[in-house]
Amino acid sequence: METKPRHVAVLEIGSTGIRLLVAEIYGTGGWKVLDRAGKPVALGRDVFTSGWVSRESFMECLSVLRNFREFLAGWGIADEDVHVIATSALRVARNRDVFVDRVRQETGFRLAIVEGIEENRLMYLAVRFALKSDFPLFWRANSMILEIGGGSTEIMLLRRGQMVAAHSLKLGTILIGQASRFGSAAVQGRYLNENIRNTSTQLSAELDLAYVRTFVIAGSDARIAAVNAGTEVNENCRVIPRETFIDFAKRIQAYTVEECMEKLQISFADAEGLIPGILVYKFLLEQTGAAQVVVPYVSIREGLLIDLAQGVDSSLQEEFYSQITASALNLGRKYHNDEAHSRHVAKLCMSLFDALVNEHGMGRRERMMLETAALLHDIGMFIKASGHQLHGQYIVANSEIFGLPHEELAIIANVIRYHRGEPPSSTDIDYLALQREERILVLKMASLLKVADALDRGHSQQIKEISVEKKTESVVLHTTGNRDLSLEHIGLEEKAGLFQEVFGFKVILS
Repeated sequence: METKPRHVAVLEIGSTGIRLLVAEIYGTGGWKVLDRAGKPVALGRDVFTSGWVSRESFMECLSVLRNFREFLAGWGIADEDVHVIATSALRVARNRDVFVDRVRQETGFRLAIVEGIEENRLMYLAVRFALKSDFPLFWRANSMILEIGGGSTEIMLLRRGQMVAAHSLKLGTILIGQASRFGSAAVQGRYLNENIRNTSTQLSAELDLAYVRTFVIAGSDARIAAVNAGTEVNENCRVIPRETFIDFAKRIQAYTVEECMEKLQISFADAEGLIPGILVYKFLLEQTGAAQVVVPYVSIREGLLIDLAQGVDSSLQEEFYSQITASALNLGRKYHNDEAHSRHVAKLCMSLFDALVNEHGMGRRERMMLETAALLHDIGMFIKASGHQLHGQYIVANSEIFGLPHEELAIIANVIRYHRGEPPSSTDIDYLALQREERILVLKMASLLKVADALDRGHSQQIKEISVEKKTESVVLHTTGNRDLSLEHIGLEEKAGLFQEVFGFKVILS
């Protein structure tokens, strides 16, 4: 039976404006944009100057949102199909909670503030869609995806299509403009050059930028460059030759805001942050080996729309989980993790997870989180072997892994914390800060991870595979081969206690 199309709206409150997208979702993952609208609002200028959304900007935002509420009523879109998100400006605003509450009271919109790493995920979705099959090099060679907004820069690095790292940097066009507002164009260029040099050094430690072959830039500044210097590849994407982009950046660098408006035929809101954004793209492009700049005509609004349309598409979900795993592995390499041991523990952990689904009741998302924790459980060894579970918790809780919001990262960090040593106590603040359901997940995941880690006690992968036999009061782990498993038996004696407390089964290694 064919699914009836439904209308949805995505409304984004950004640093420089409020933008709306109305679309129709139909079939399995199908969608098309029906209408767009936008209004400039200088939200970021307030927040990045004072830390607060001013009363004037507050009232202006509410007025725009009320108008959009009436606009959506004309489309007959149900409240549950209106998705309102906010990005970097509201992320850092001190009065963000008051703003969110007031928006709900005045307009009925339920506003979600998107983390930087979630922006990366949504942008990846949108870029993946826009590039389609027209850029096979994106999946085969090293790539870099950049989006520069008013208050932040979102960066993704991919090695042969696999996610290496994802970062949300506090470097946006408004912040750059403020920092260099009293200098000439040359002063602004030097300021940017120094900042980007530091950023590119950090990025090159994760993926040598000289070997990046596909340079993808998104956002309003990128689209303006594409209109003026690019050629169309498909309806959602343009390309600009490397030297053409660099020439365009050099040409506009000395423009005033008024000259940008006049010569490029753009609004004041677009012209105000154009030059800083284009210069950041130029400086990073020059660090890469890319022959052209790829500009997808998409934003996180399209990314969220794709997310809504795809729903629980299993192939897309599995692709994302593989990208999360790739990002976690690269984080481990950064801290010189024992990857052979970590991968093997993760494999054994997944075998336990899959065999005991009825006992633990966790789903596919939790499986991915447990796999991530297993891959990073010894990352704290980089600091010190003694107490490395505590060091690992700190590293992971303060890192960025593509596709993992802060809440899930906190759970994974706690699982790493309890993969060895004593179980949680009443003095463990980070554990107690979790919701009750999250604490239960930590206990379940940590108990499985402790058993899997014990099965590779000597870091020598003696046990290649396991099969699980469930009995009335025990779980028997059968292994193949006739190896000496003395260390593994000792490991289980030390580490299987939490599993027995959580699930009520004794673990026996046969």
